[in-house]
Amino acid sequence: MASRKELSSVSSSGMASTGGTLDSPVKQVQIEGLVVMKIIKHYQEEGQGSEVVQGVLLGLVVDDRLEITNCFPFPQHTEDDADFDEVQYQMEMMRSLRHVNIDHLHVGWYQSTYYGSFVSRALLDSQFSYQHAIEESVVLIYDPIKTAQGSLSLKAYRLTPKLMEICKEKDFTPEGLKKASIGFENMFEEVPIVIKNSHLINVLMWELEDKSTVADKHELLNLSSSNHLEKSLQLLMDRVDDMSQEIVKYNTYSRNLSKQQQQKHQYLQRRQQENAQRQSRGEAPLPEEDMSKLFKPPQPPPRMDSLLIAGQINNYCQNVKEFTSQNLGKLFMAEALQGQN
Repeated sequence: MASRKELSSVSSSGMASTGGTLDSPVKQVQIEGLVVMKIIKHYQEEGQGSEVVQGVLLGLVVDDRLEITNCFPFPQHTEDDADFDEVQYQMEMMRSLRHVNIDHLHVGWYQSTYYGSFVSRALLDSQFSYQHAIEESVVLIYDPIKTAQGSLSLKAYRLTPKLMEICKEKDFTPEGLKKASIGFENMFEEVPIVIKNSHLINVLMWELEDKSTVADKHELLNLSSSNHLEKSLQLLMDRVDDMSQEIVKYNTYSRNLSKQQQQKHQYLQRRQQENAQRQSRGEAPLPEEDMSKLFKPPQPPPRMDSLLIAGQINNYCQNVKEFTSQNLGKLFMAEALQGQN
C-alpha cells in the first residue's frame, strides 16, 4: 500500500481552490467519465484479489463543488525499491501535466477495496493528511466486486470536522472521544457523486450498449447469490471477533482501574487511622505523599481502533443489506413471472 508521508509538501504546492473559500464545505463531487475509466483500468491491470491499488485525484474546486478531471496511479513498488521517492514522483507527474495544459491541482486520492473493507487506520491517517493540507480533498473508494455485480460502486468520503479535531489533538482516549461525541456513525461523511461525460462519450456509451450481447444483459437477472454474500458474512464475522477482543481489553482495563481505586481508598483510610493515633500520642502526622506515584493509573486502551472496527462492521451490514434487497427484488419478480405462466 502506498505511503502518504510528507504529503503536505506535495499538496501545498498545488492548492485546488477556484471561486470558493477554503472554509466552504464540499457538497458535491463531479467526476469526469475518463477518471472513472482510469480508476477501473488501474485495478484491472494491477489489482489482484484483495490487493489494493491507489492513486492521486486532480481537479479544482468551484464554489461548493469539487470537480475531478484527471488522475494518475501510484506505482507498485516493493521493499527492494528503497530509493523510490513517492513525493518526488507525484511532483514530477503534476509538473508534466501542467506542461501539457492538463489540470494538475491536487484534490484527493482514490483507493480500491475488497468487499467493502476500507475502514482502517491507514485510510484514516491518509485522509487526515490530505484534508489537513487541502480542506476540500476527498477519498474515492472503488469496489470492483460490487461493480462486477452490475452497478458501478464508487463513493466519496471525507472526515467529519469533529474527527479532524480529535486527530489534530491525537486524543484517542475514551474520555476524549466521549467529550467530542465521536461514534462510528459520524466519523466519515459521504459526499454525493455526479459523473459527467462529454457528448462524444455519451455517443460511445450508446454504441457499446447496442453492441453488447443479449446474454450479457441477462446476467444481471441471475438469481444466484454466488459467493458474494458468503464472503461478506465471513468478513463480517471476522470483524465481530475483533470487536469482541477490543471489548475484552476494555473490560480488563475497567477492572484494573476499579481494583486500583479500591486499593487507593484502603490506603488512605489506613493513613487517616495512623495519623489519628499519632495525634493522640502527641506526635507529628505522617508527611504527605504523592498518590500518583504510589498508584499509577493503568493506561486506557486506544478507542479509535474499536470505532474503526465498528464502522467496518456497519459497512459490511450495509453491503449485505443492499445485496440481499437486490436479490429479493429479483426473486419477487421471478415469482410474478411464474404466476403469469
